[in-house]
Amino acid sequence: MHVSHILNEFLNVSVALSGEKNTSKLLESILLSAKKLANADGGTIYSVNEKNELVFDTLFNDTLKLHLGGSSNSITSLKPIPIYIDGETNMGAIVAQAAATGQVINIDDVSKASELHQIRSKTVDQQYNYHTQSILTIPMKNHEGDLSGVLQLVNARADNSKAIIPFSKDLSRTVEALASLASVALTNRQLIDNMEELFQAFTRLIAKAIDEKSPYTGGHCRRVPELTMMIAEAVHRHDQGPMAEFKMNDADRHELNLAGWIHDCGKVATPEYVMDKSKKLETVFDRISLVETRFELAKRETELSYMKKLLAEQDVELKQALQTELDSKLARLDSDLQFVVNANTGGEFMKPEDQEYLSQIAQSYTVTLQGNKIALLSDNEIYNLRTARGTLNPEERTIINRHMDITVEMLDTLPFPKHLKRVPEFAGGHHEKMDGTGYPKKLKREEMSVPARIMAIADIFEALTAADRPYKDAKKISECLKIMGFMKKDNHIDPDLFDVFIKEKVYEQYAQKFLKPEQMDEIDLTKIPGFTLN
Repeated sequence: MHVSHILNEFLNVSVALSGEKNTSKLLESILLSAKKLANADGGTIYSVNEKNELVFDTLFNDTLKLHLGGSSNSITSLKPIPIYIDGETNMGAIVAQAAATGQVINIDDVSKASELHQIRSKTVDQQYNYHTQSILTIPMKNHEGDLSGVLQLVNARADNSKAIIPFSKDLSRTVEALASLASVALTNRQLIDNMEELFQAFTRLIAKAIDEKSPYTGGHCRRVPELTMMIAEAVHRHDQGPMAEFKMNDADRHELNLAGWIHDCGKVATPEYVMDKSKKLETVFDRISLVETRFELAKRETELSYMKKLLAEQDVELKQALQTELDSKLARLDSDLQFVVNANTGGEFMKPEDQEYLSQIAQSYTVTLQGNKIALLSDNEIYNLRTARGTLNPEERTIINRHMDITVEMLDTLPFPKHLKRVPEFAGGHHEKMDGTGYPKKLKREEMSVPARIMAIADIFEALTAADRPYKDAKKISECLKIMGFMKKDNHIDPDLFDVFIKEKVYEQYAQKFLKPEQMDEIDLTKIPGFTLN
């Protein structure tokens, strides 16, 4: 081959190698270029696995019109070839010898080579009804001398002829140079892939850390990425309406999935007593036990007071009246304690009159401790018990909401590469509302990307259906969709995305994988607020 042709082929290979992202296609490009340079009838390329074995990747053979592996999508039964057997070089395979020694093996005529080489070649030839004569086997090493693969070419052909000739030394050096160049490109690709895998593992590690910190939010961190991708795929395939133009490629999917895994990473800084607060009086422990002790003390003090009166009273009717009064007060204390216990469990809504009654309870009784009169409920306990929704008081709600600020701050400090630049925006917007009343940035719909709006819906639906929250029971799907329908009408979630969520039945797909059977009830789409089938 003329020098200019060789140089041109090297340039073409360099461009191809720098632009290829798929490792298998990269190996195939290397093989095709080497085969073209050497004018070889066939060739095979192997990669190296973690067990130090050579793994077949791609095979080309012009005479047999074969293309196995690589982009052919054909399945081969070729087993990995061990480079070493019992600590010794595997002498039964030329590619293993080249890999173990790091030396190029150039055989002019296999029939005149060692018996081991002949046996191996004859086995392959018999399998494919082929005749192997000349073989060039080149170990592919990177700039650090590490083996990244082995390239093997068979049956060099004379120019403009089908005659089989040996691989010349000059040609061997040329292909070796190409293999060296390709090996560096392959190593760079592997390093990039390894960095991607490391970063993905890191995102899952954060979710795992939150999982260990709180089993309640840990489930949330695992489920939201999956639901986000379910919704995104549904929008991708939905070809009607306002969202018809939304499409994703593999890079978009990877970016969004990554954002899903770290969307709540700021929770690593949220105190456990706030994140896991299952009761309104809970701090490091549930203070309801202290309240119960005071009520029990109040009952004992009341009984003692009335017993003294009963012992001093001689009139039977007055005694009966005192006993009735005592029984009434004890029953009232039991009733009020039960009211407090019920109030301590967070719910969806607490009526104002129930909030006011807590203050009345506190003012109705006192107990004596160390000579001091103490109300049955302290001001702080009343303040927490009056919480209308859930278990968090306003200050604790601010702390829990702060996790989004921390999430944004954490993600903004990471030097995301170009193909992941949108991760902070995707992950940081799942508590925003379409009308601009959300947090942390009070963004409106037009200020958010579609993936960020998708994640907001995923976050809400997961939270509504979750069965592992300590402060609420799992809701049925119909109830969740009804709540989200009202959120759509209130302009809190994206209306077009919610419509796709319903029409593509993403809720069913999610329910089958994550929800309890008792949550999967009949869905009447006509009863979902703000939703129409048109």
